[in-house]
Amino acid sequence: MLARIAQELFWLGRDLTRAEHTARMLDGAFHADVAGGAAAQGAGHSGIALSWNGVLAVIGAKPPAPGEEAAEGAAAEAAEYAPAGMLGRHEIAPLLTLDTDSPASVVSCVYRARERASTLRDVISAEMWEALNSFYLSLRRYDLEAALATGPYSVYQEVKERCALFWGLLDKTMLRDEARSFLEAGGHIEEADMVLRMLRVASPAGREGDDLGEAPQDHEAEALALLQAVGGFQAFRRHLRRSPTLASVGRFLLYEIQYPVSVLASLEELRAALETADPSPRFAPPVLRLGRLIADLELQQRTAHESEPLVDQLAKVQDELEVIDHEIDERYFAVAALAAVHSGV
Repeated sequence: MLARIAQELFWLGRDLTRAEHTARMLDGAFHADVAGGAAAQGAGHSGIALSWNGVLAVIGAKPPAPGEEAAEGAAAEAAEYAPAGMLGRHEIAPLLTLDTDSPASVVSCVYRARERASTLRDVISAEMWEALNSFYLSLRRYDLEAALATGPYSVYQEVKERCALFWGLLDKTMLRDEARSFLEAGGHIEEADMVLRMLRVASPAGREGDDLGEAPQDHEAEALALLQAVGGFQAFRRHLRRSPTLASVGRFLLYEIQYPVSVLASLEELRAALETADPSPRFAPPVLRLGRLIADLELQQRTAHESEPLVDQLAKVQDELEVIDHEIDERYFAVAALAAVHSGV
């Protein structure tokens, strides 16, 4: 497969997954807002808090797609609409949902995904293209600004359902070949990255270990909002059957292999996709590094009572994932980057 095609497939998966998880985080922030999580945070409580500024911090730290500007300017853009320290729903929700000038917004991610898909119509199935194109057209026709002001839940539900439709059609209509593997790899690495960033922002920095003794009712509203943001509320309740706490939610989203959006499950799927796409997976640096990272996470899961604080674990996994991302780019897409440079001269 041409490196350029592989790169477009990889970033199609990333863009669509980024749109979905941005919508999920914004939806979770709305739930936290309604539940009074921000008020609890302002009162000095520590625990899980998915605030509006937290969502902005997650998205603002995301690496840009090829050819796009970095998203670090998102905070500066939002600050134009409100005084320092006063950023909230009315500033951040439109910026990260509707703003076509911001590469981090849901609409921008969907537009980019559609543009990539239009160049890959002979690679992806016709039904996948039709689903993504109709998603794009519905966003253009929809009065998103009015819907966001009156009923934001319906906007984010639409994004989640349309993304789920695309991935469902991929599962049913696309060959299990290297093209599918690169598309799925992009989705899985983005999913792991988004969940890691969300956990790092939502978890209190500088805390001395996990407060395993905190009362189950402490910060339950904020923990529920975090689970809502990844669509994991029912899965968590079925798996643990107890009220969410900082330790239980963090470990569930980091280690639980049976939950498909957990970091460990996403990394396993990423490794499987790269092993299928790579002609020599036993010698591929990203596959080897992924194997070591997965083994480390499995060991930490078994020795959770002896391991370092959750916040420190998240930081180390995030650092490793960034190296893996770079190695994927170097091994599979470097030729495409060189061609793009020469074509622009």
